[in-house]
Order: sequence, then structure tokens, then C-alpha cells
Amino acid sequence: MKAAQEQPKDKFWLYVGFTLFLLLVGIVLVKQSENDKYAPIKQQLDEENAQMNIRVLN
Repeated sequence: MKAAQEQPKDKFWLYVGFTLFLLLVGIVLVKQSENDKYAPIKQQLDEENAQMNIRVLN
């Protein structure tokens, strides 16, 4: 009779974990796209800094 009275396991923490996982993946994807978007600007700034350092050293 015990088997008939068993309640299904509570999946609350499974849902919470899955939701947190999806949020983290979303944040990582947004940050990656921001890095890709600003990569040319960062490269240009790095090149300018390298040119400035050459001028100062020479």
C-alpha cells in the first residue's frame, strides 16, 4: 500500500537550477557579443598606444 501513496518527487530545485543555467548562458552570450562588437576599437587603441610608445622611446 505504501507504493500507492508515494508522492512524486518535488522538481522545484531542478527547475531553479535549470533557470539559473539558462540565465548564466544568456549572460555569457551577451558578454561575448559585446566583446566581438568592440574588438576593432580595442585593436585600434592598442595600435595607437604602440605607436605612442615607439615615439617616446625613440
